Amino acid sequence: MTRAHSDIDVRPITEAELPEWLRAVHTGFLREPSVSDEEVEARSTQFEPGRYLGAFDGARCVATFRSFAQEVTAVGGELVSADAISGVTVTATHRRRGLLTRMMNRDLEAARDRGDAVATLIAAEYPIYGRYGFGAATSATEWTVEVPRAGLDPRWSGPDDGGRIDIVDAEDVRKLGPELHDRVRRTTPGVVSRDDWWWQLNTGAVRVFPKWTEPYFALYRAADGTVEGLVAYEVDDKWVNDKQPLGTASVQGLIAATPAAERALWLYLCSIDWVTQVKSGPRAPDDLLPLFLPDPRAARITTQSDWLWVRILDVIRALESRTYEGAGSLVLEVADRAGFADGRYRLEASAQGASCTPTTESAELALDVVELARLWLGDESAVRLAALGLVREERAGAARVADALLRTSRRPWCPDMF
Repeated sequence: MTRAHSDIDVRPITEAELPEWLRAVHTGFLREPSVSDEEVEARSTQFEPGRYLGAFDGARCVATFRSFAQEVTAVGGELVSADAISGVTVTATHRRRGLLTRMMNRDLEAARDRGDAVATLIAAEYPIYGRYGFGAATSATEWTVEVPRAGLDPRWSGPDDGGRIDIVDAEDVRKLGPELHDRVRRTTPGVVSRDDWWWQLNTGAVRVFPKWTEPYFALYRAADGTVEGLVAYEVDDKWVNDKQPLGTASVQGLIAATPAAERALWLYLCSIDWVTQVKSGPRAPDDLLPLFLPDPRAARITTQSDWLWVRILDVIRALESRTYEGAGSLVLEVADRAGFADGRYRLEASAQGASCTPTTESAELALDVVELARLWLGDESAVRLAALGLVREERAGAARVADALLRTSRRPWCPDMF
């Protein structure tokens, strides 16, 4: 007999319940059902009371939800406090019972009370999160580079700017990576913070999953020795019968503080012996990669999708945190069924700064909080959204004014999955 919705207990878990919570996470993400003692021990070090939620049918956890503190870079480089959401699952036996809604509402209310300006997540499925006020704020593109047709002949032999590429080990990455990432994130809207746990997890110092394979790590150092780029990648060892190599270098992550560093790392990957394909991993849709190649057509788009989703919790802080290349004003009518961002706001923006205040003036552009999130980091066009009927002009030309204020010259990018 199916139990009533009210019989399902949604609450923060205790640390003692972490193994059962992880078992439900494994079930939801189609991993091996069993949870190792090593995983429990590793996850215990990150356990934060109140931010791990579970839905329990009796003693069995049937839905999971986790959040943690994060910073996301706004346009212009300000680091905005965010409620990062991860580990969201509902077991197939307990769907359509409002479990995710109960967990989400509880978490977003706590985030608002903490003072977080936004919430963030990476959506496994597109249709789920819009009903909670999240909008796709960045997208990602993956390329596969066919090295033989890239035009790198003779084969690239190293940077010509006095810099160099060094193969390094995981310990070097843990020492040098955080400072490099901090420089990169302060210049790239959409990039999220990485704590020490992230660096340990992605360099093998902490083993959560049993099938960990250490990647190769390569650094780009400028002529003065400054670390300006880092790439982690794997390479397979594939040959065809006539002894022709067909190796693929798969990038797990590449960050660079300068275009020179970025160019050097991509050309390095394309010059590795026996590598005939390079898979880029998720990049910004306007990434420079194809144009670093003599023949840009050698870089073929293989995936293009939404990536970082944002939920605006505080309209004033979100709009005042970012910079604006142009000058102008706009009165926004924001609809938010949950009530966090609902209201009418006047945005006054210029290159010198911005102010956003509640107002009773007539609205010029009306939109849902979902669409505000899509516009916030500068990736989406209000004119496009108006054409789709997703924003409404209360004053003719208001969507173009919004684009002139909000859009950015380079597209935002989030390099991380969380």
